[in-house]
Amino acid sequence: MEQNTDNTTMQLDEAALDRARKHLDDGAVTPSYGPWRDQIVKLLNDALATELVCVLRYKRHYFTAHGLSSPSIAEEFLEHANEESAHADKLAERIVQLGGEPDFNPDSLTKRSHAEYDDSDDLKAMVRANLVAERVAVESYRQMINLIGDKDPTTRRILEEVLADEEEHADELLDMLKD
Repeated sequence: MEQNTDNTTMQLDEAALDRARKHLDDGAVTPSYGPWRDQIVKLLNDALATELVCVLRYKRHYFTAHGLSSPSIAEEFLEHANEESAHADKLAERIVQLGGEPDFNPDSLTKRSHAEYDDSDDLKAMVRANLVAERVAVESYRQMINLIGDKDPTTRRILEEVLADEEEHADELLDMLKD
């Protein structure tokens, strides 16, 4: 956001406020969202697919992890699955706020997801697959945040929150690989 450095007074755009008073059926989406709304909804739906695939992968790994250190790692998988599910809910909610429809179609989830599903049965391979997926999620969220920029501050803030969680997941998984 630019800082006002000249001596003019700061004023709100009255015409934009008048436009916001109209089209009440659009809810929070005002005309200033402009041409970017559909593209942002698509980005969010692809992120939603990624989160859902991550939930499925983490759940599978939670239920199939075995070995000496598996109970604590499995619990971490379950915690991550629940957090990814919460991310999916946030993204779906934002899609609806923007006037879109969240795409939960199971037939296209893996095609739209940035991360891959994994059915490894070796504990170390599970951790590695989840680390790869988290790193891909981190990169995709970084790119989405840059693409959205100031076009939609609310969506950007949501993505920044999710990004912070994904970075934490990646750090935790890396620690597991080192142990």
